[in-house]
Amino acid sequence: MTAKIKLNAASGGGSVSIQAPSSSSNNRVIALPDIADGTLLTSQSTLDSTKLSPAIAAGIQQSDIWRSTTSHQGNVSTLANWERPDSGNQGYIGSGMSNSSGTFSFPSTGIYQIQFFAHIYIHNTTSKSQRCTIDIRFTTNNSSYGTVASGHTNFGGGGYSSSLDTTSNATAACLFDVTDTANQKIQFQFGAGQGFEYIFGSSSSNQTYAIFTRHGDT
Repeated sequence: MTAKIKLNAASGGGSVSIQAPSSSSNNRVIALPDIADGTLLTSQSTLDSTKLSPAIAAGIQQSDIWRSTTSHQGNVSTLANWERPDSGNQGYIGSGMSNSSGTFSFPSTGIYQIQFFAHIYIHNTTSKSQRCTIDIRFTTNNSSYGTVASGHTNFGGGGYSSSLDTTSNATAACLFDVTDTANQKIQFQFGAGQGFEYIFGSSSSNQTYAIFTRHGDT
């Protein structure tokens, strides 16, 4: 006979039983937590949305993407021309980032993942080129900037065609702890080796772009 524990209802004549598996070679323990009174949920239960909403709200609420629209030759201390993509059915979550001439401000405090992807190329030269660098730059006082992350690529060796572009890519990323939206901001920088190098911008597709994702509270 299958072992079960039967609990009779306080009224109505019904009961609820807890039944062991029909066959098992293991000794299992199901421990009940010592918590406040509650109700056990099953596949037939109605979930309380007021209790689910805090957990749902804890997910990603801010995610945004911006792309550089203009190509630049040589060193560029701050990439200035950006747009939120308006093609390719792209979108964003939340209120999104704010941009003023290449300086990005955050919509709220929290831990943000910042990803910078750059399309870099050399054009119309057979000369040897050096390393190119992209930087994610940050400020905590809305004034002085430092580098928080860098990415590199190298065109060294020469032998390039004088009529064809030679392309490469570089990436950089960081987790930025935003506690003061008025003073903590982000910029993006491009450093070239000998001046023959370009960072590619486009207003029709994502070539050089940045993704901002808020993962949670600080």
